[in-house]
Order: sequence, then C-alpha cells, then structure tokens
Amino acid sequence: MFTGIVEELGEVIAKEDLRDFARLVIRGPLVSSDAGQGDSIAVNGVCLTVVDVLPDGAFSVDVIGETLNRTSLRAIGVGSRVNLERAAAVNSRLGGHIVQGHVDGTGHVVARTRADDWEVVRIALPTALARYVVEKGSITVDGVSLTVSGLGHDWFEVSLIPTTLEATTLGAVDVGAPVNLEVDIIAKYVERLLDARDGLIGE
Repeated sequence: MFTGIVEELGEVIAKEDLRDFARLVIRGPLVSSDAGQGDSIAVNGVCLTVVDVLPDGAFSVDVIGETLNRTSLRAIGVGSRVNLERAAAVNSRLGGHIVQGHVDGTGHVVARTRADDWEVVRIALPTALARYVVEKGSITVDGVSLTVSGLGHDWFEVSLIPTTLEATTLGAVDVGAPVNLEVDIIAKYVERLLDARDGLIGE
C-alpha cells in the first residue's frame, strides 16, 4: 500500500526491451537507500517489485507486457523522470489517501491553466472510471494523491500547488501526454457491496 505522497523524482537510466516484458533501471537514491530485492516501489503510480539494488542509488524492476499496455510506462525511456514512493510503513502517517499502486486506466492532459503560484490541470477521464470520481474526492495521477477540484462528464481537474509542481513529474507533463489514474478504492468497494445487496433484494 502507498499514500500517494511522492518521495523522490527519479530518472530512468536504462531500459531493456525483452520478449514480453521490459527491465527498467531507475536512479532514486532515497527510495533505494533501504530497499531490498522483492520490495515494492511505486513508479508513476505503478506498484513494481525491486529486482536488484544497484550502485549509485539505482534499482531495477521488471514491467510485464500487460502493465506496459495498460499504463503510461510504455512511453517512458532513458532520461524520463518518474515519481517514486516506497510502500507505506504501518506506523507512518497517511499523508495522502489509500493507494494500491494498481492503475485503473490512463487519461491524458487536456489543458493547463496557470494562476499566480499554482496551476489547474484538466485531465480526460475514461468513461469506465467516471462513476468513481467525485468533486473534492481523492484520485491518484501518476502516483500523486490529489483532490478533484473540478469535474465534468469526461474530465476532471486538479489544482497543483508549487510543491507538487516542483517535486513531481506533474509540473512538466505536456498537454496530450498520458497519465496513470487510480481511483479511490473505497468507492469501488462501496459499489461492489451495493451491487451485492441489490442482488439479494431482487431474489
């Protein structure tokens, strides 16, 4: 489990495309400082397993074909900046919201509107995910826990403060670029429970 509070901006320093997966080597001195083989690290919101911890603050991960097809990781290459977060410790503060690192779908940046010290980013919302997104609710964009500040039938907006703009990839993502989306897991559980209840009532 993660919290959506990005710890470090990492950099992809190597990428090897293999038969049905890709191996990434990512430089992230902070998140790799106490990492071990088998640990979980979220990379742009995707929970990945550490294969090796390497010198100079780097670590490697394998990304299977399904994950590449379903997330924006398919578009990253050497030199790409990525948001990194270690799995949450049981005794840590939950600074964002409950994030699984299981991407529900991808959207793309529709528009960026600059204010004095912050920025509003509008993101296209896949139809299948729209029912889980509510204004003032939580959503994860490329691994960053954010509050929905505006909502339409096929888009949502988030307002990014200077810290988020500077400390995550969202400060530089271009209009048209894909982003990973993870909706609030609680909304999905509530829907499932209500569906089950309605099924029992109908019997």
